[in-house]
Amino acid sequence: MSNVNWMVGVVLCWFPLAIAPALAELKPEQANQISSLESAESTGLAGSNSDPAISETVNFETAEADAISQVEVPPSAAIAHTTTLPLPGQAADLEISGEVAENSLRAIASFDPETAATAHTMGLPEIEAIAQTSPSQPRSEPSESPNSDRSDAIESLNLDPEIIENSPVLQRWLEEIPNVLSEIRSDPSFRTRLRLGYSQFPSTDQAGGFNAGIEDVFIGETGLTVSADYQATFEGDRQAYGADFRYYIRPLGSYINVAPVIGYRHLETDEYTTDDINLGLRFLLALSRTGAADISLTQTWVAPGRDEEVGITTLSVGYAITENLRLSTDIQKQNSSFNQDSRVGIVLEWML
Repeated sequence: MSNVNWMVGVVLCWFPLAIAPALAELKPEQANQISSLESAESTGLAGSNSDPAISETVNFETAEADAISQVEVPPSAAIAHTTTLPLPGQAADLEISGEVAENSLRAIASFDPETAATAHTMGLPEIEAIAQTSPSQPRSEPSESPNSDRSDAIESLNLDPEIIENSPVLQRWLEEIPNVLSEIRSDPSFRTRLRLGYSQFPSTDQAGGFNAGIEDVFIGETGLTVSADYQATFEGDRQAYGADFRYYIRPLGSYINVAPVIGYRHLETDEYTTDDINLGLRFLLALSRTGAADISLTQTWVAPGRDEEVGITTLSVGYAITENLRLSTDIQKQNSSFNQDSRVGIVLEWML
């Protein structure tokens, strides 16, 4: 009899261990069926119960359990818990996919309390934008002094201090980075010049003389300039003088420029004497932006439309021989109804 009891005990212990792997290998559908059968059995037991209140409670709990088991929780619902929210600075790495639950919207909107009220109306792009928003970084402190910035820049260049001292361009860029485009357009490609030189008058028996003047004195930072000159023979039998305003239409930094001319001119020769308004145009070709070389052609008319009208054509070519000193050549023709006169000059120009 003891042997029988021992065998029954072994069978009872072995049976759960034998059916456990088989239950683990059941598919989810089979597991659901088993759950349904168990629910049905529970319902049947509840229906067979003599107490209606107990039966109704069992039915309610069974239906609730079935509803819960059929709910699929989206992976993104984990965001709803505040402990799963990204740390500041890591929000940019957050990726959102699928449908986001209402609690997840509120959790994400907690990055900015002002957006919590509108979290229900936001779409996935807005939510991603909020999730990728990281707290603003503190502003960097200003440098202690401009001198410290310049010393740091000099050290970064790794140049001999003597080279920097001998280079105005490097010194200027170390002080402040210039607006190169603005300078190209606004800085004049020609400079104000003081002129003094020798003139030859071929039409007046090759008489010699001199000329003096000033060219293109800038008025403010505009394209308006003032010029004045005087020329005469040594004997005094021929002379001319006047002053003009020139307004350069194109930006002053242009290599090619045009300027209307208006002013006053006095002309005196053996044949006639005229003084009146002087109107015309000036064309300038700047071969170098520093004023080192340029070519200009000026055409004006003194007393235009009158019998004493005189046309003056002047071609001038200048070339720098030092940083501030230029050598210029003038060729001028005067045409009137009385006579045709000419002048050739060699001029030294000091650039201001």
